Amino acid sequence: MAEIKYEIKENIGVISESAKGWAKELNLVSWNDKEPKYDLREWDPAHEKMGKGVTLTYEEIKKLKDILNAIEL
Repeated sequence: MAEIKYEIKENIGVISESAKGWAKELNLVSWNDKEPKYDLREWDPAHEKMGKGVTLTYEEIKKLKDILNAIEL
């Protein structure tokens, strides 16, 4: 399997952290030298290992923001 290349361009925020130190984060990530996208997933403390996640374009993150703002808490 080919190695996946990534670079975290910006750490936007940590949503939660597990007892083992893994953090669920929203980051701006460039995958395989492509344009950075918004990325939500769990990372180990050194950002060397990651869990499965969701990658969103700018337009998708704007739409998600609108949806979340419509939720009454």
